[in-house]
Amino acid sequence: MAERALRAPAWLEELVRTTPPPVPWRDVVRFAVAVPAPLAVALLVGGGSALGAGVFGTTGALAASLAPQAGPLRDRLRRTAAAVGFGAVGLVAGQYATGGGWLPVLLVAGLSAAAAVISAVNSAMSLGALQLLVYTALASGLLTPLSATAEVGFFFTGAAWATLATLVQAATEPSDPDRASVAAVLTRIAGLLTAVGTERTDDARRDLTTALNAAYDRVIRTRSLAAGRNRQLAELAGVLNAAAPLVEAAVAAARTGVQADPHDVTAVHALAAAVTGTRELPADRPPALEEGPAVRRAVRHGVRLAWAVVGDPEERAGAAVPQARLPWRERLRDLADRTLGSSDTREFAVRLVLCMSIAEVARQLLPIERPYWVLLTVAIVLKPDFGSVFTRAVQRGAGTLLGVLIGSLLLSVLPGPAWVVAALALAAGLLPWARGANFGLFSVFQTPVIILLLDLAVPGGPGLVGARLVDTLIGCAIVLVAGYLLWPQTWRAPLDEALRAAALALDDFVGAAFGDDPAGRRRARRRAYRALTELHTQLQRRLAEPPPISTRAGAWWPVIVQLERSADAVTEAVIAVRGGEHGPDPAQVAVLRRAVRELADDVAAHRPPDDAEILADGVLAPVAREVDAARRLVRDAAPGRRPETTAPGG
Repeated sequence: MAERALRAPAWLEELVRTTPPPVPWRDVVRFAVAVPAPLAVALLVGGGSALGAGVFGTTGALAASLAPQAGPLRDRLRRTAAAVGFGAVGLVAGQYATGGGWLPVLLVAGLSAAAAVISAVNSAMSLGALQLLVYTALASGLLTPLSATAEVGFFFTGAAWATLATLVQAATEPSDPDRASVAAVLTRIAGLLTAVGTERTDDARRDLTTALNAAYDRVIRTRSLAAGRNRQLAELAGVLNAAAPLVEAAVAAARTGVQADPHDVTAVHALAAAVTGTRELPADRPPALEEGPAVRRAVRHGVRLAWAVVGDPEERAGAAVPQARLPWRERLRDLADRTLGSSDTREFAVRLVLCMSIAEVARQLLPIERPYWVLLTVAIVLKPDFGSVFTRAVQRGAGTLLGVLIGSLLLSVLPGPAWVVAALALAAGLLPWARGANFGLFSVFQTPVIILLLDLAVPGGPGLVGARLVDTLIGCAIVLVAGYLLWPQTWRAPLDEALRAAALALDDFVGAAFGDDPAGRRRARRRAYRALTELHTQLQRRLAEPPPISTRAGAWWPVIVQLERSADAVTEAVIAVRGGEHGPDPAQVAVLRRAVRELADDVAAHRPPDDAEILADGVLAPVAREVDAARRLVRDAAPGRRPETTAPGG
């Protein structure tokens, strides 16, 4: 009991937890070279205008270096273009956000509303929306002898240099990231088969789902955008499609506890090595199993299907199913639904406009030395992409405190500009590593980069250290009060939509599981597990909040686990039917689907489900039991009911 009392609350553990990420050495080198290079050239040239050009060139290089993330080169370049393009717009707009009066307030409010809507389009546009606000804030307080046209021109020059470094890195990477993502799926399948019957089963299955989602995001989406002209991507897409029966069989084996044949685990590892090109695939594939449990025979059948495709390029290309593009009217309608038509987007727009407007008023009224730092802090902390607002505000404040001390100490001890460039290279090189840990650690190294850069453009006195820290705390306080405490809905655990989406995806999976369209069944299963993965992500974000948010989110943990078990039960039923069991009665399938849809409606309406039992037999009986268990847990977690279990550590 005493040990339990001494433990920190779960939300506080989530707040300070940092998993040491692996060092991405190639990214480290790229950042350390690309970011400070424009400034180093400017210092070699000399002169006040050259220094200003170097500052804006390095600013552009920083934006273009931070934008790319792991993924296809096309996606990396798309993110870079969004970050640099919107950053340039922000540099221009920031010229009109200086001085006092209502015009800067209205301009900042309008840009904030636009950024909120843009950020709902996709991840690349969301990054661009952040850069729009960041560079508007910087341009509002960064005065240089250069014209606005020259500033933007040098900004683009630095960004072009950093983009070239990204292209060089992509061309010289030792492994093909597309092949690696497909091979990772096979490796995770082998890991799941190995973990059957152990306590690692659930984690191994989630690892497989994550790898499968990442591979489809990388390969299928890239192939569809390439309109079928890339043969390699077509073949990799074919491998993913051919591996679907093996994925289903592995999930069913994990659920039933049936150990796979060790030869199948070895064969799956051989498939992964063949996809990456590490080893050639042996010519003789494993023989079919005629006896034994149906699940074990299904695993062998999946191995044989994947073996045939991986070993035959024509089969790989033929197994790739092109993804049809929706008509432009439907795409436009979907875009409108995700942006202006989304209540979440509209609500976030109001919160962002309110916080940025307050920050702009504070910039004009408070006697602070670098007022644009308040705007900059609000923009970074309130962005919706990086998890909990509360967590970001606290981590940003703590990280900036350390970053300010580090940057200011460096400025006080470094003997000249050349050493400043060296320190800038060191801090920039640490950014890709820190980004993999958490937002606070990233701020620790991002802040010295900005301090070292801006102090060269506009030198400050010794009091600037405390002033910059005060500005950061003001920005964090604005976000916590105007963007968090004033919005009671942010105190709840807003998992309802994600839970409902997961339940509806499960309903679609049940509907497609026993039909005559294998491709449709695979797509429905993938959508169901993708929705469950998103639900887990949302839960982890809420657990990082203080009570009552973390407590209420933790109450949904058993429901989420039960939905995963229900999806696994559907997969097991599919394998059983494929192994010779009688297919379910369509009427029972309809009853089960209705119960799942009602569960989704009950979650959305915040009401407990009824206690009627789902009646099913045959292969549907285990599915009905799991869905019934999920409905009971939703009743327990409904408002006014005390949940029987909570999340671990909650």
